[in-house]
Amino acid sequence: MLLANNKKIYFASDQHFGAPTAELSLPREKKFVAWLDEIKQDAEAIFLLGDLFDFWFEYKTVVPKGFVRVLGKLAEIRDSGIPIYFFVGNHDLWMRDYFETELNIPVYYDNQEFKFCGKTFLIGHGDGKGPGDLGYKRMKKVFVHPFSKWLFGWLHPDIGVGLAQYLSVKNKMISGESDVKFLGEDKEWLILYAKRKLETKHYNYLIFGHRHLPMIKSVGENAEYVNLGDWISYFTYGVFDGENFEIKEYV
Repeated sequence: MLLANNKKIYFASDQHFGAPTAELSLPREKKFVAWLDEIKQDAEAIFLLGDLFDFWFEYKTVVPKGFVRVLGKLAEIRDSGIPIYFFVGNHDLWMRDYFETELNIPVYYDNQEFKFCGKTFLIGHGDGKGPGDLGYKRMKKVFVHPFSKWLFGWLHPDIGVGLAQYLSVKNKMISGESDVKFLGEDKEWLILYAKRKLETKHYNYLIFGHRHLPMIKSVGENAEYVNLGDWISYFTYGVFDGENFEIKEYV
């Protein structure tokens, strides 16, 4: 896929809208909507790499209350013909078909490969990848199991969503407090994962969220690991202009 003249591809991750409360989250949501409104002028495509919401569960006929501004803006952009791709994160992994049926936005549950302007991209949220964190990996298998989703779905939304939102806010991953320091390339598990993926196939860019710490690191010849940061502390996003990839801050 080649980009049209002066067009760009945009990437963002880890907005965690709804945390720590709807009221405190609202200014961040408005800022993100302003960013979407700005980039729609030259966007060839938009990639959202997960944890857009701090909690999201789709019942058969019910979705969580709120987020009307960001959902409306995504619908507007998608209706204008700009492709949007969504990757579930660990906070919104209980998506079903709402984005696909209501917004015409495809939803991915694991890494996907894309090719733009002769460059190959591996894109995903990033949770549960790389070495270590075996407890989370086991827990994720429980969370994504159809029986777990079916069982949770029997809770009344006022109880189920309220309980999940409370527990989600208690998770320190939403604040980025545990992710403010670069651990070194020998300990950054997503960098280790990226290097392992490069052993079997070459990618020019391996782009993830989840880590909350914006960075671009060389992981091989003509290969870069990218973490997009978040919209809690950094308000960063990625942009590819057909030749180069950059991380920028939205102010």
